Amino acid sequence: MIIVFKKNATEGQIKTLEGELRAIGLGIHESIGEHSRLIGLIGDVSRVDIDQLQANDFIEEIKRISEPYKKANRKFHPEDTVIEAAGVQIGGGSFTVMAGPCSVESEAQIVQVAKDVKASGAAFLRGGAFKPRTSPYSFQGLRGEGLHLLQTARSATGLPIVTEIMNTEDLPLFEDVDIIQVGARNMQNFELLKALGKLGKPVLLKRGLSATIEEWLMSAEYIMAGGNEKVILCERGIRTFETSMRNTLDISAVPMVKAKSHLPVVVDPSHAAGIAWMVEPLAMAAIAAGADGLMIEVHNDPKHALSDGAQSLTPARFDELMTKIRPTVEFFGKKIG
Repeated sequence: MIIVFKKNATEGQIKTLEGELRAIGLGIHESIGEHSRLIGLIGDVSRVDIDQLQANDFIEEIKRISEPYKKANRKFHPEDTVIEAAGVQIGGGSFTVMAGPCSVESEAQIVQVAKDVKASGAAFLRGGAFKPRTSPYSFQGLRGEGLHLLQTARSATGLPIVTEIMNTEDLPLFEDVDIIQVGARNMQNFELLKALGKLGKPVLLKRGLSATIEEWLMSAEYIMAGGNEKVILCERGIRTFETSMRNTLDISAVPMVKAKSHLPVVVDPSHAAGIAWMVEPLAMAAIAAGADGLMIEVHNDPKHALSDGAQSLTPARFDELMTKIRPTVEFFGKKIG
């Protein structure tokens, strides 16, 4: 349930009402926009006497909402959320590009790629230290050493880092990570989501391979319900019956999610298709659909990459991509930063 206040509602009136609602066991989520102020009620709203509420002359409107996700819901938070990580804004008028290799392989590799993507305009360095792989015989990442190498690359370039966590036991290792990524396979690892909800650190939540939009938003709700509202959603393609590409980019999910939620949405065209030459057209489509950013895989030697070389751009091709997307981003009223 949402209560929208009139513009002339006083702070005292609102706080008194909030106290009465908390007294009957409801949680309060407050949203203050440029033109409106409202509160969302979380919990068993059957205890609320709507007729009694409407008797308050400082209440403009009372709305019931049917969606199970509350904090991630745009009805609770009409204004777009802008998340800041290491001084970089994600959402609003900013268009954020995160780029780097699928896996961190060596210091020379990650530092060089970091320098290259920064020179081309990327705002974050992405790279995997812990790698969930379909085969137990595939490269699983350098783990703790990989995190250390990402931090080395950050020191060398100033680029904040984005990297994936796989379980709660590794949380202490991620204290010096700027954005913690939850991969598609862990989207419904609810214990991990609960633990991330207790942090004050931004979380990039990828959509599961076959997750519906509501399931994706409910996973975001797990993090936000724990108190961490710094969630960035990432559409990375879903599994369909199509076999000519790795996944199918659900481009329609971008405007749909932005209609349903206030959280920023980025798109990963690299994982969506699994084919390097498809990254550019999918990136353009994501921009046109209203995405707030892109996550691109870039490797200095894709043919010899230890994971996902087929979908990785070389630094030169990434630079070309950034040159091509800049006018499109600006056409849609955003700025790469």
